[in-house]
Amino acid sequence: MFQGASSLSLDAKGRLSVPTRHRDVLSATAAGQLTITKHPHGCLMVFPRPEWEKFRERIAQLPMSAQWWKRIFLGNAMDVDMDGTGRVLISPELREAAGISKDTMLLGMGHHFELWDKATYDAQEAQAMQGAMPEVFKDFSF
Repeated sequence: MFQGASSLSLDAKGRLSVPTRHRDVLSATAAGQLTITKHPHGCLMVFPRPEWEKFRERIAQLPMSAQWWKRIFLGNAMDVDMDGTGRVLISPELREAAGISKDTMLLGMGHHFELWDKATYDAQEAQAMQGAMPEVFKDFSF
């Protein structure tokens, strides 16, 4: 299970250095193979390959009424490998789709990661924090 936030910068070639705390797990469970695709909230989803394969199967089984969502998730998916120093290349198309140029936030979301443009993430988080909590949290204790 991946959790936690990391503020990271892409290098000039668009590569992201995976935080050390996640590298060993990704190497052991996915041989450093990842899949990156669009998320409907404007960020990117980064999956270890075995988790991507589970997600891909679920998406592929969706009915024809969800064809555009299949295109968004499957049609934009890019397979990448971590290099020897733990970096992955984020394609120009995916960087553009998520508005990522340099500064990013990588969030561990359980079985996958979300990769956000830092300014976009900060703005959306601030907006969420100012709003009311969703009803699902009504009986949740902190």
